[in-house]
Amino acid sequence: MRSSDPGDVKAAVQRQFGAVAANYGASRVHAGGPDLEALVGRALARSARTVLDVGCGAGHTALALAARGLDVIALDLTEPMLVQGRGLARARGLSLAFQQGDVEALPFPDASFDLVTSRYSAHHYAHPKRAVAEIARVLRPGGALLLVDIVSTSDPAADSFLQTIELVRDPSHVRDHSVEEWAGMFGAAGLRARAPLSWPCEIDFDAWIQRMATPETEEKVLRRLLEGAPNVARDFLRIGTPGPYDFCLTTALIEAER
Repeated sequence: MRSSDPGDVKAAVQRQFGAVAANYGASRVHAGGPDLEALVGRALARSARTVLDVGCGAGHTALALAARGLDVIALDLTEPMLVQGRGLARARGLSLAFQQGDVEALPFPDASFDLVTSRYSAHHYAHPKRAVAEIARVLRPGGALLLVDIVSTSDPAADSFLQTIELVRDPSHVRDHSVEEWAGMFGAAGLRARAPLSWPCEIDFDAWIQRMATPETEEKVLRRLLEGAPNVARDFLRIGTPGPYDFCLTTALIEAER
């Protein structure tokens, strides 16, 4: 059973991602894709200048924004991830700040940023409502949050299956929320959400577990789960569908304005 102590969750995130930081520095999923292109496009369309990228990981989103001339602070809980980001920034000749910190207690004054971004990290937030409230606090009036993450479904069986395979692969996983759940949290924090964009996130099973360094025992469990998935989960994850992937997750970009 997962501990309800947020400190335990955050310690698990640091252990898990500290050990595999280099894998995320080299990850093609995180380094590019239509979701990153759309996020950068929305940032530029908003004429944002100051950006906070929370849960920055190895820094791919922050680097893409800095490369377009934005003033970016990249924040993550895990120092080895920040080391990866600083190295990538040096290699590309980009200037941006990498800072250790917690999205649930942001070390910045109110109304500090035009834009906050979060990409493939929000499913690790121990208290997502608190994180969203902190993001809303540091946004200037008229500023926006651009959140990209794997999203779930309103179907209980498919949702349970998704959360199970995510947790078996990664013990620091908390929850893939649905678009509706995120919209509710944004509204409670005073943010107005736009209709989301979404894309299939094609998963190669071997690369998926290697990136997280999933142990062999858990790998076998995951293979059995996917092979025996109920029909509702098979449909949602496109398991067994012909194509150059083993299954598909769903990535969404949700824009929410203060």
